[in-house]
Amino acid sequence: MASNTQDWWPDQLDLELLDQNGYAVGPYDEEFDYAEKFEELDLDEVKADIEEVLTDSKDWWPADYGHYGPLFIRMTWHAAGTYRSLDGRGGAAGGHQRLPPISSWPDNVNLDKARRLLEPIKTKYGEKLSWADLIVLTGNVALESMGFETFGFAGGRQDDFKGDDAVDWGPESEFETTSEERFDEEGNLKEPLGNTVMGLIYVNPEGPNGEPDLEGSAKNIRQSFSRMAMNDKETVALIAGGHTFGKVHGADDGDNLGPEPEDAPIDLQGLGWDNEFGEGKGPDTITSGIEGPWNATPTVWDMSYVNNLLSYDWEPEKGPGGAWQWTTKNDELDDAAPGVADPDDKEDVMMLTTDVALKHDDDFRAVLEEFRDDPDEFQDTFAKAWYKLLHRDMGPPERFLGPEVPDETMIWQDPLPDADYETIGDAEISDLKGQLLDSELSVGELVKTAWAAASTYRDSDKRGGANGARIRLEPQRSWEANEPEKLEAVLSTLGEVQAEFNESRSDDVRVSLADLIVLGGTAAVEQAAADAGHDVEVPFEPGRVDATEEQTDAESFEALKPDADGFRNYLGDTDEDVEDLMVDKADLLNLTASEMTALAGGLRALGATYGDSDRGIFTDQPGTLTNDFFDNLLDMQYEWDAVTEDDDVFEIRHRETGEVAWEATRADLIFGSNARLRTIADVYASDEEKFVEDFAEVWSDVMKLDRFDLE
Repeated sequence: MASNTQDWWPDQLDLELLDQNGYAVGPYDEEFDYAEKFEELDLDEVKADIEEVLTDSKDWWPADYGHYGPLFIRMTWHAAGTYRSLDGRGGAAGGHQRLPPISSWPDNVNLDKARRLLEPIKTKYGEKLSWADLIVLTGNVALESMGFETFGFAGGRQDDFKGDDAVDWGPESEFETTSEERFDEEGNLKEPLGNTVMGLIYVNPEGPNGEPDLEGSAKNIRQSFSRMAMNDKETVALIAGGHTFGKVHGADDGDNLGPEPEDAPIDLQGLGWDNEFGEGKGPDTITSGIEGPWNATPTVWDMSYVNNLLSYDWEPEKGPGGAWQWTTKNDELDDAAPGVADPDDKEDVMMLTTDVALKHDDDFRAVLEEFRDDPDEFQDTFAKAWYKLLHRDMGPPERFLGPEVPDETMIWQDPLPDADYETIGDAEISDLKGQLLDSELSVGELVKTAWAAASTYRDSDKRGGANGARIRLEPQRSWEANEPEKLEAVLSTLGEVQAEFNESRSDDVRVSLADLIVLGGTAAVEQAAADAGHDVEVPFEPGRVDATEEQTDAESFEALKPDADGFRNYLGDTDEDVEDLMVDKADLLNLTASEMTALAGGLRALGATYGDSDRGIFTDQPGTLTNDFFDNLLDMQYEWDAVTEDDDVFEIRHRETGEVAWEATRADLIFGSNARLRTIADVYASDEEKFVEDFAEVWSDVMKLDRFDLE
């Protein structure tokens, strides 16, 4: 039964993901400052509490080997491991593992028990400690308690209270399935997906399609981990380091398990996967369906996983849970490991297909052999890869909180230099605005350049933005959406203004190119508003710096490249409708539907379109901040006709004369076609002053999305 408009009309543009940007979902109001609360914590006390939980085995869910460390490492890994670099979504931030759909993924069977074990700690510290931070910190404490030296920990992840509807986990409608639509014709995982199986974090541990295919498994591993921006060495370190601890559970067939938490009976109070096999816990636990530990010392940091994998020959077999796993060919490690409840109950050491695949891939094997020969390198690589895994979605280090934040800044954190000069003040800002407006650059050029720099920001992982002026570096300077030749000319002129200003100063005041790019857009918006008869001051906060090539991971930044940009009317080369991508971009910029509408209409009025196209410029005075875009879009003296086969370009004609007035794309017409967007356009068409004020405000907000130093 259809219950909402999206059910009735599934092809309708979905704006609901923008609604969550407009208000707080959860018990805390907008004044709540989690960073301030977190800083009140005694982190040593919290870690001591976690340490106590680690070895306090509970009858309702007993600890394997008397230590919950391996379970908690899996919990932490599976929280952070959903991150994918292509859109920055997923990851540990928000504590989404406790929310659907991730809470009920097949790969997270029994992690509901891990979080429930931590409930007393969360209750004790309340608003000072988010679930997101607790889940991550617990994994670190677990590693440390078993002899591993971690690289560091940063807090600052505020909890969400609703799952992230913006994440596309794949095309399948059932868990633990893989459809052809997940891969392209070359067999590569389609963007932006990071997992090869619906409902699993990465890949099928049995192998592709549940078969012990080593070559296919290695390919899936490399592709899935690369979507987290992990190289081969980091990938091997993470797998080998994680599998040094604990075991997998497959005492019997998964048919013994009851429904997942989201479908479980109410009396289970959020716990799922009720197990009817044996006692349903301890040695009778069923999780992955694969059974056994990777070594004989599952609660100790050592080299046994690496040594076992390389030193023995492994062959596939079906385990007691009916899943493919691997055993030593000559039974050398049979009965070599202790039982989870009684050490005298011996278990066979096993490997997953994904483990053995590392040994049979030349590049992965070379890393394994390096680690075997140099245990310190294994320790160091795993420590830094684990730290990267847990913190990749947190953005720059100035957002990191707590006493265990490392002094070292990694390249994946998009480092910025410290300013060795004084920042411009009000007088200098006014002077520079005049110089920029008196230059050869047009309003449209200044606005487009500022937008191109700032709109790379992604709230999903706090990457991108204008700070650093990376638009002048590869790969951004060569992106088609940025019109490289025109961008080069604009940057050249801005560079001349910068050089002239800085060389003219007798004091220590300097302006960065990053500040100048944003200031140029600010000045242009104010001038365009004035030309339309509106006195508007766009807030500008100086203090940006210019990053160097050495501080920029060009390959990683390529993930921020826009496939299309409806705000600039850049259609790109994509099969997706530009309006869908515009909503996605708006969500990454943390915009509401109203803010998206104001931005699009303002950018059209300012003439900030790709290739200086007239598409969407529904005005006779481009470069002037009027509401003409909305006024003319809604005017019924016009009619609209598609002029391309795929209905992405349209002509707007006078109904009476048939004369073509303007050209438009779907990114223009959607504001008159979609019912919700049209209601917003109605307001702006009838009230130019409100439109100008709203545009100026949201423009300023976008320009400083990456200014975490202002928070």
